[in-house]
Amino acid sequence: MAVHDQRLKAFVKLGSFIQNFCENDNADTTQEQAEFEKVVRTAQLHNPWFTKENILHALQYWAQLLTEKNLSQWLSNYDFDQVINPKTIGVVMAGNIPLVGFHDFICVLLSGNKILVKLSSNDTQLLPFLYTYLTKQEPSLEGAAVFVEGKFDSFDAVIATGSNNTSRYFKYYFGKKPNIIRKNRNAVAILTGKESPHQLEALGEDIFRYYGLGCRNVAKIYVPKGYDFDVFFKAIFSLKDIIHQTKYANNYDYNKAVYLMSDFKILDNGFLILKEDESFSSPIASLFYEYYDDLSVLQKELLNRKEDIQCIVSDGIFPYEVAFGETQHPKLHDYADGVDTMDFLLKLS
Repeated sequence: MAVHDQRLKAFVKLGSFIQNFCENDNADTTQEQAEFEKVVRTAQLHNPWFTKENILHALQYWAQLLTEKNLSQWLSNYDFDQVINPKTIGVVMAGNIPLVGFHDFICVLLSGNKILVKLSSNDTQLLPFLYTYLTKQEPSLEGAAVFVEGKFDSFDAVIATGSNNTSRYFKYYFGKKPNIIRKNRNAVAILTGKESPHQLEALGEDIFRYYGLGCRNVAKIYVPKGYDFDVFFKAIFSLKDIIHQTKYANNYDYNKAVYLMSDFKILDNGFLILKEDESFSSPIASLFYEYYDDLSVLQKELLNRKEDIQCIVSDGIFPYEVAFGETQHPKLHDYADGVDTMDFLLKLS
């Protein structure tokens, strides 16, 4: 049996374990589920942005992807026979949302390679537990992943995710090795004024899930001149309870104060601040907006700035658009920054 076939079966078992964990949630649990519950609680205490709701959302998402059908369909697009000499891949993971680096982790292991994992200090508990579970399902995975705290040693290629600032350091340190280096990106949404209340409420999920900390969170919307923002505010009102999260509320209060003291014109509904701005990356509890006159002109502008955009939410406007409410549910073949990670890894041999 090919290495990736053995490992695939282990990931399928992991998906079932995660699904059972999410469904049982404090009901009758196995010892491993009880242990994972402790890990989840520790993750919550370690990083207040990682609420149980958001951790379970991330886990449920992965449980739905880690099925034999989904994994086999995804991997069928690649030639694993070309993997002759497995490599050691260093992966620097971000920690903005729970398990944000898990896709890279899966790609490296399913490609038959080994992985050196540099975890973000914001997300140190979840992945090591899941890896331990994997090794119990497939003993050959023992030693295939190593979690490092210092600098990488003896690696053949690097995948690193960080900010625009850290990406420059990554290029300096890792530039001589084959690499994928990611920097800041955000999602944007294009509204026409014809969206249904359901679509706009779903857009709220794209904005608020993980408190807007993910690269796939919508941080900016484009609207036609004369757009009625009251319709938007009314549609997302059901998500108002987000203001009760202390860290989110602190950011809301701070950013609102800064905008008001700077005499910026803002729109505010008590839990989200809208500010007209040309930038893509809005602060937490804020959403930038920009008016457009011509959709075709806007399309060209966004294509010219595709290096800054992770995905675009719209309805029948862009060929590779994401539906409202779906930004945090990418498929296995939806690679970050549009770079095919699996293809990169397979071509290293």
